[in-house]
Amino acid sequence: MKNTFGSALSVTLFGESHGPSLGAVLDGLAPGIPVDEAFIAHQLTLRRPSDGTSTARREPDPFVLESGVYRGKTTGTPLCIRIPNTVQHSDDYAFYGKARPGHADYTAYAKYHGFEDPRGGGHFSGRITAALVATGAIVISALKKKNIFIATHLARGCGINDRPFGNFAEDYALLSEKPFPVLDAEAEAAMKGAILAAKADCDSLGGILETAVTGLPAGVGEPWFDSVESLLSHALFSIPAVKGVEFGDGFALADARGSEANDPFRMERGRVITSKNSNGGINGGITNGMSLSFRCAVKPTPSLLRSQQTVDFVTGENIDFTLTGRHDPFIAHRARVVVDSMTALVLGDLLTQRYGTDYLGE
Repeated sequence: MKNTFGSALSVTLFGESHGPSLGAVLDGLAPGIPVDEAFIAHQLTLRRPSDGTSTARREPDPFVLESGVYRGKTTGTPLCIRIPNTVQHSDDYAFYGKARPGHADYTAYAKYHGFEDPRGGGHFSGRITAALVATGAIVISALKKKNIFIATHLARGCGINDRPFGNFAEDYALLSEKPFPVLDAEAEAAMKGAILAAKADCDSLGGILETAVTGLPAGVGEPWFDSVESLLSHALFSIPAVKGVEFGDGFALADARGSEANDPFRMERGRVITSKNSNGGINGGITNGMSLSFRCAVKPTPSLLRSQQTVDFVTGENIDFTLTGRHDPFIAHRARVVVDSMTALVLGDLLTQRYGTDYLGE
């Protein structure tokens, strides 16, 4: 029953949605990394619900740095961040045994034999991703000092397409401040309208997040089991509601010819580049120095305020069940900063393995 990911740099999650607090422990961080508490707080605001397109549960996320930081910098020992829960409505979850379709209620029961905390989804809740965002913010800051930048936008939401990445520096600056990470204003308005319409129907919608990482050196990652794709996919699939991951042109490559799928190599100012990037900056599981690019498919939120067929796994009966409480009609925009954070944690681990434990330090 493991809740730890990473080798040289590892993260361990703890807590439940309606417990006293949740958090994470980062182990393997280099000493001397600046810990910008204002930036951590900002990143948490990007995950927090902000308008009618999200749940009404609005946690202030007053995080506490319990260990591993002294005088504003990492010590190199395990860093623990704890985030108290303050606005739980546990009475909304007094339906134990009734398996919400699309949720982990039944599978949690099957694994933990009824000893799990079911309130708000317990340890399976998307609320736990707040700890990933808080710890990821520290690694994101360290990567920036190495000129490695991560940006994610909502490439497709509610069946509506955003424009692709253009000038990365400008798009990065724009997305860094936007709770709803869409690059085109008209697409954003259309998506929000569709979300509110689904909410009025007691329904929900999904989307596709597209991530780009610039500044990665060539030669990071391992062939086979610890390839960049393998480790990122492993981590990204742990984010609640992510049901698909593809790199570069992904599944579209299955319909292409090899001459179309290959990325021609060229020399430019003494540096090896590719003239296009269909493979997403990865060859043989290892970075090639071009932008790392991938997409995540985020399913519609399974919490619906309408009657659905399900079972009561305690009584062994088929039932119809209508959920109550506070729920998101759309989750992909809030998952953006979680994807950024998880990407930073994985890349921090890979870079630490490649260049040594002090790589992310000053």
